[in-house]
Amino acid sequence: MYKILVILIIFIINISLSYGNNAKKTLMVDLDGVLDNYIFYTDEIPSIRTGAKDFIKKLSDNYELILFTTRSPKQATQWLQQNKIDSYFKYVTNVKIPAYIYIDDRAIKFNGDYNKTIKEIENFRVHWKK
Repeated sequence: MYKILVILIIFIINISLSYGNNAKKTLMVDLDGVLDNYIFYTDEIPSIRTGAKDFIKKLSDNYELILFTTRSPKQATQWLQQNKIDSYFKYVTNVKIPAYIYIDDRAIKFNGDYNKTIKEIENFRVHWKK
C-alpha cells in the first residue's frame, strides 16, 4: 500500500509541475551505464563517466531531471551529492513515471515495426559490452 501511495504522490507532483505556464519537460535519466562507469553490478556505485557532469548541466537548462535507478534512492542520492550533481535532479526514484524522454542504456525505441523490434532485441548489446 505504501509503495502505491508513493507512486501516486510522485505522479501527481510530476503532472502538476509539468503543466505550468513555463514548465520544463521531464527527462528520466538512468544511473547505471548512463552516468556511471557501470560494467557489472556491484554494491558500490562506480565512478562518474567522463562528460556526465557537463551532460547533466546542459540538460538541466531546458529540462526537469529525475534520476531513475534500481538502486536504493538513498545510495543514489549520496552518489549524486559526492559527484556534485545532486542540485540538477528534482528527485531520485525506482519507479518509471510519465516523462517526455527516458535516457537509459538498456532501451530500444519502438518505431511501429514489430519484426524490426524483435531483431533489435535479439541483437541488443549495452554500449559497455560492445
